[in-house]
Amino acid sequence: MAELLPKLDDSELASIDAWWRANNYLTVGMIYLQANPLLREPLRPDHIKPRLLGHWGTSPGLAFIWAHASRLIKRTGQKCLYVTGPGHGGPSIVGASYLEGTYTPAFPYATQDAEGMLKLFRTFSAPGGIPSHASVTTPGSIHEGGELGYALIHAFGSVFDNPDLLTIAVVGDGEAETGPLEGSWKGISFLNPERDGAVLPVLHLNGGKIAAPTVLARKPREEVTKLFEGHGYEVIEVEGEDTPGMHHRFAEALATAYAKIKDIQDAARTGSWDGTRPVWPMIILRSPKGWTGPKEFEGKKMEGTWRSHQVPLSGVKTDPEHLQQLEAWMRSYNLDELFNEDGSPTDLVKSANPDDPDMTMSGTPYANGGKLMRPLEMPDFRAMAVAVEQRATERVESTRKLGEFMRELYRLNPETFRLFCPDETNSNRLGAVFEASDRTWMEEVTDDDEKLSRNGRVMEVLSEHNTHGWLEAYNLTGRHGLFATYEAFAMVSASQTIQHGKWLQEAGELDWRESIPSLNILLSSTAWRNDHNGFSHQGPGMLQLLLNMGPKVARVYLPPDANSLLWVADHCFRSTDYVNLIVQDKQPQPQWLTMEEAIDHCTRGASVWEWAGNEDQFGPGQPDIVLACAGDIMTMETVAAAEIIKAKLPAMRIRVVNVVNLMTLRRPKDHPQGMSETLFRELFTDTQDVVFAFHGYPGGIHQLMHGRPDADRFRVRGFIEQGTTTTPFDMVVKNRASRYHLVIDAINNAKALPAGADDLKKWCEAQLARHEEYIVEHLEDMPEVRDWTLSEL
Repeated sequence: MAELLPKLDDSELASIDAWWRANNYLTVGMIYLQANPLLREPLRPDHIKPRLLGHWGTSPGLAFIWAHASRLIKRTGQKCLYVTGPGHGGPSIVGASYLEGTYTPAFPYATQDAEGMLKLFRTFSAPGGIPSHASVTTPGSIHEGGELGYALIHAFGSVFDNPDLLTIAVVGDGEAETGPLEGSWKGISFLNPERDGAVLPVLHLNGGKIAAPTVLARKPREEVTKLFEGHGYEVIEVEGEDTPGMHHRFAEALATAYAKIKDIQDAARTGSWDGTRPVWPMIILRSPKGWTGPKEFEGKKMEGTWRSHQVPLSGVKTDPEHLQQLEAWMRSYNLDELFNEDGSPTDLVKSANPDDPDMTMSGTPYANGGKLMRPLEMPDFRAMAVAVEQRATERVESTRKLGEFMRELYRLNPETFRLFCPDETNSNRLGAVFEASDRTWMEEVTDDDEKLSRNGRVMEVLSEHNTHGWLEAYNLTGRHGLFATYEAFAMVSASQTIQHGKWLQEAGELDWRESIPSLNILLSSTAWRNDHNGFSHQGPGMLQLLLNMGPKVARVYLPPDANSLLWVADHCFRSTDYVNLIVQDKQPQPQWLTMEEAIDHCTRGASVWEWAGNEDQFGPGQPDIVLACAGDIMTMETVAAAEIIKAKLPAMRIRVVNVVNLMTLRRPKDHPQGMSETLFRELFTDTQDVVFAFHGYPGGIHQLMHGRPDADRFRVRGFIEQGTTTTPFDMVVKNRASRYHLVIDAINNAKALPAGADDLKKWCEAQLARHEEYIVEHLEDMPEVRDWTLSEL
């Protein structure tokens, strides 16, 4: 075993304990005080905030672990990142950055003196201030505050391809009850000690959540130990509440864990590793909830119970006894040892901090990933173009081209790009990446396995939470990638997408937060082509969620073919600070645009497809109807509808508009990508009706059209929650978005109709009736639909 850290000596103990007490004092002050920050006079009710917000219970434990991790950094020079699952412990993490001197540069009002301390207290969880959770405003945090379940996921994502990084992941026992966290212990099955950094989980069992005990805290200890040994960890336990003893025991546990980690890494990096998955250490820390706070009050136990979760003494503004106990609690930390007369931290406190601000956990560049970000080396996507000599005569699985593009990204960026996918890489036709990299795998490999090895860098595990969260942390620490999943099941991790979008939106308001790579999401196996799997796999809800996300961060792309997809992918991988949602099915599709046409179309975001309409046959004037579309299947149905009209009603003037960048439909004042009024008029006119075939829910287009001229003239067809196991074309029929429905809509809403319109409506209705009979008898779609090309009806 590598040499242990030396035992905690008296000077280190004094420094660590003082730092811990100072942090606890700041935490209590942030929760309670709006005046008298250093208790220079007895506490009065007017010193107390009108609203008491914050979470005390987990904070002292978090600060305790932080103080000891700082000693590890000082002693070894180890680069560390601190991820706290209990975002509820926000004040302790804010306090840590304040004591380390990194908070003041981010928020200059919070100077390290009495005045700055007061402003720190007054801005905590207050209007115009910062949240009560460790979040984007917290130096050192990469963890979206508030929502539990992702601490360990983010920790693993942060260390992939970061061999010099140790991420300490504190998992609260409340968070340990969540589904995502329970599944995230499997991260060590994908962690390569030769190439990646290490994660040290600290399961913090303090006994309670907001109003009840926690499961793991009440389970028999041997069961808890066996649980984590079964996950593949070596468990190191620390327990108690006696302050000096706990410092020594935890210092020893941390030293032991660190030595084991270094042994594992040294073996892997010096060629003496046999390739089997290492047994990584973890620490279980059992300390009282609300440690060092009020032990009991009014005959009820406080410390060590759920009663200390948030604000232990809630009546301090109106109850003199509560106020007296608060003052005694705060003075118990011995302020004179912690803060100088001017309010700055004493040398004893500051001596616990690493000397280099970049080595502190609140100042590490790993927590501000843009400082470490390198732009991707990009292949030329034009070299992968699909040749389109005649439109829609051949069908291509468009996402295969994306797989080829990412294969080259892997080759050009062997340390900064990864694909994250829940067991669906081949299914979504992205398998070309396996020509450049195997799947990552640290468990047993058998002769039957393919593209599976410890050297692989394609991330597959059957968990949307893990794959999504790994990529989030990979991005937050400055690296690039793509999360690809089935459209319907993106909703499993949709809350993570929303939280990440909020992070990006808030980060954009902080000048000290550097830009990071965008979170790129591919949805394939979409609603319209999950006809074989059935209703459970049919749902475009993720797209709708992005429409509601902040306009500064949300981007939605619906490329109609492979060449458009290549442009969109290149654009997204170059971008920063967005959530880029790309929706494209994996099944063979008509190919519409040459590469040069696709580049022009995607650059515009939306354009008239003159070849699909017939306006060039008429003189100047408005179309009788505009057929618009967004989405691959809806594009095919729209072009097919236009072909029917051109053949059967040649006197009817039609325009076809395709939208690839959905956000261009918004007004410029509503979204930075919104198209100008002039361009909108050129595409959709000001007065003519528009039949819009949309990949998602019809209400999404109506939402985007808000404020546009005469928005009621848009008639939208899309997914209306109708589905089953059926044929591909029957999916569009069931949702009343088929080519025949679009033709009928065009006839019903056109400004002028030539002779024969009624006959065409009847013909469409007859086709729909024939379709219903045909699929039941033949178990497949009608030949004119199944084998449709642009020149046929």
